[in-house]
Amino acid sequence: MTDHPESDAGRIVLDALGVVLSTPPDDARIAIAYSGGLDSSVLLDAAVRVAGPARLVALHVHHGLSPNADAWLAHCEASAHAYGVTFDARRVVVARDDAAGVEAAARAARYRALDAMCAAHGAQVLWLAQHADDQAETVLLQLLRGAGIAGLAAMAPARASATGVPRMRPLLALLRAQLERYARARRLHWIDDESNDDTRYARNALRRDVMPALSAHFPGYRDALARTASHAASAQRLLDDLARIDLGEAGQEEGSALSHAALLALDDARALNLLRYWMRMLGLPAASTARLADALRQLREIAQGDGNGHALRVDHAGHRLRCYRGLVSWEAAHMRDGAARGERPGTRTAEGMGEATARAPVELHWHGEEIWRLPSWRGTYVFAPATPDDPDAVPEPMLASAPLVARERSGGERLRDDAANVSRTLKNLFQMRGVPAWERDVPLLFVGETLLFVPRIGVNRSAFGTLAAHPAAAWRRIEWREDMLIA
Repeated sequence: MTDHPESDAGRIVLDALGVVLSTPPDDARIAIAYSGGLDSSVLLDAAVRVAGPARLVALHVHHGLSPNADAWLAHCEASAHAYGVTFDARRVVVARDDAAGVEAAARAARYRALDAMCAAHGAQVLWLAQHADDQAETVLLQLLRGAGIAGLAAMAPARASATGVPRMRPLLALLRAQLERYARARRLHWIDDESNDDTRYARNALRRDVMPALSAHFPGYRDALARTASHAASAQRLLDDLARIDLGEAGQEEGSALSHAALLALDDARALNLLRYWMRMLGLPAASTARLADALRQLREIAQGDGNGHALRVDHAGHRLRCYRGLVSWEAAHMRDGAARGERPGTRTAEGMGEATARAPVELHWHGEEIWRLPSWRGTYVFAPATPDDPDAVPEPMLASAPLVARERSGGERLRDDAANVSRTLKNLFQMRGVPAWERDVPLLFVGETLLFVPRIGVNRSAFGTLAAHPAAAWRRIEWREDMLIA
């Protein structure tokens, strides 16, 4: 039985958009992030009905990650034109080996492109199509990675953007099932992204395997997790208010630096809260609790010395924390520094400096395992079934031929560059591939004494020998996954 277009689901969707439509001026241009999937198709259709096509611009981002991306672009352009809505699209390049993960890299590229298109079309607000199921998944993912209050706050219904127009999520309180009913009633056509079935991505694994079980035993879990996000958002606002007060006391040089003495006058919890807020204001990505705690510990230790921070060793996102003449600041790391040579803070490398706190090698006798957890690196090696033409696949007999060993770089390791038919050092390969220095602290995978795989670079195929020619050999794709990359 087909739902009537003005069914409860239809009214709920239109009412949700009517609420956010009252926020901008009556003549404001509204941008719709339009991927062509179910959610954004519902959003665009309902937006046309409540705001009219003349005020809208549908924006599509072509990631190029799927062989169907060109077809999706054509579908979105045709659909927007059928509505009489202005359409624009941008192509972005997403590195599949990005250190943050493909999901995070694609999301960042998408928002940059959306902001640029909003500016080009004079849009005053950007509407996004996330819904209550997306919010529940985000809260669970943040819980699983041990996120703080800011992470648990998940997605806000409305949020100002530091780089673009305000972003609003009109459908955030609605269930995906309600959007599906609306789409059926309106006879909408949408596209399905095949990557949504790939459970190698954390969000897809939750959606496919975990959420159905939760729904069976805890039917109200979405509302409960939404309340959790709301409570966390309220708590984060209070923490930000406190941080603004502390920044007013400790901030120097228009907030680009902190007074070392004023920062250390705060207790640890309050000082860490100030550091998080300050870094966010500087546009730096969030650092882990462990890294911030280590930074604060070092700042307290150098206060007992000359106060100029010569022993301070904190690197983050291409920047280094400095303390000089009583001021704490972040400065861009330079190539002459140890970090730019691939050195992990507090570790002696073959090229130089620091205190020796190296991780011990870890060994695995491989017997078909698909995952190998490495807590000291906060990540996991995955050995997924694959075909021989996969560039990151190795024959199973290779994995079983000797103990697998994960260990740090010691300096001088080399890997064959097949394209150039020469052997190069890992340092050189990292530089050629543009891998930032602070992302080179990865576990090298050896089979016996032979280097087999390097995260961010790939498989050493010259190590296969005659094993690669064995017709009956099964193959495994090697992947290095850092702990819980949020989609």
